[in-house]
Amino acid sequence: MKQTEGVPRGLLRFIVLKFLAEKPLSGVEIVEKIKQETKGKWKPSPGSIYPLLLGLQQKGFTVESSKNEFGKQYTLTNEGKNFFKEQVMLGEKFMEKMRCLMPIFMEGFQFDDGNKSLLSAKGSGKKLLETFIELDSRKRMLTEENVQEIIEILDESTNKLKKIIEKNDGNLTG
Repeated sequence: MKQTEGVPRGLLRFIVLKFLAEKPLSGVEIVEKIKQETKGKWKPSPGSIYPLLLGLQQKGFTVESSKNEFGKQYTLTNEGKNFFKEQVMLGEKFMEKMRCLMPIFMEGFQFDDGNKSLLSAKGSGKKLLETFIELDSRKRMLTEENVQEIIEILDESTNKLKKIIEKNDGNLTG
């Protein structure tokens, strides 16, 4: 199976624009950043990155800004920044439409009934996701204190779940 199989069309362009909105990067740096952020699950090929960068440059969205040890770096032009803002707004509209479907995806599709033990926990995960979606829809009303409390709750839960994974991994190898 190809690494990019299942990656929605246009996602790579959006990610490249997002990264370039943060700082100038070369094609190699973009590939590595995507690989790092996906924990190695996706590493776009140079054959997809460089034509994309060339296309963005031809449309006036990027310019070569400098060179470093990884090659030419690209930066967004004002037109590119405006285009990226438009893409963000389109993405937000899409996500708003998808919010109602996220809990269904969280619950997942069961293709075998070999392990029903985790199925009951998925209901709790679904409730968590629904609550997080509700919080996200009210993000403009949240205080910095609220956000810090949310982070603490989620970090604590994540750490506890990781301990379960580690304990079970130890049982498999021990």
